[in-house]
Amino acid sequence: MFLVVGLGNPGEEYAKTRHNIGFMAADKIFSRYKFQPYKNKFEGLIAEGNIDGEKVLLLKPQTFMNLSGNAVNKVASFYKIEPQNIIVIHDDKDLALGKIKAKTGGSAGGHNGIKNIDSQIGPEYNRIRIGAGSPKEHNTDTISFVLSRFSKAEMEVLEERLDFVAETINELIKKGIAHYSNVVGMHNTK
Repeated sequence: MFLVVGLGNPGEEYAKTRHNIGFMAADKIFSRYKFQPYKNKFEGLIAEGNIDGEKVLLLKPQTFMNLSGNAVNKVASFYKIEPQNIIVIHDDKDLALGKIKAKTGGSAGGHNGIKNIDSQIGPEYNRIRIGAGSPKEHNTDTISFVLSRFSKAEMEVLEERLDFVAETINELIKKGIAHYSNVVGMHNTK
């Protein structure tokens, strides 16, 4: 069993903001693989589904970003899911808009949602980082930037990248992070 987590903040005021890239990716995966409807439990919205024969739980924590680890820890503990079978999808302000990187472990890079997950389950889970663009490019501070909405042109770029993640998440589940990192690397050069 795998746990795929999309990070974001709950509530309409945060929908389509840079910090909610993980929620947007989760919604694309939800639609593509026809998951069961979300249920509100374990401090998150959780849906069951199947990706290429693997049972997968899709989670959108509802605790706000800084406490995302609460929901991840509760689901992982209840279903006995090991960190190597956890995939967290999140925004990264240090990557160009739409650029995707995948790895296991590493630093939180200043991302409070990742810091909180690390503190609860350790850092050795899979991460898909999707570039939100840089606050420096927009001459603003980090908090204002990650809570800002994308322009129409930015959303077009992002939609294509989110579709790509949904289309290829099965490769990470079936073939592992090293293979997936190569798939992502080839896509980033397009």
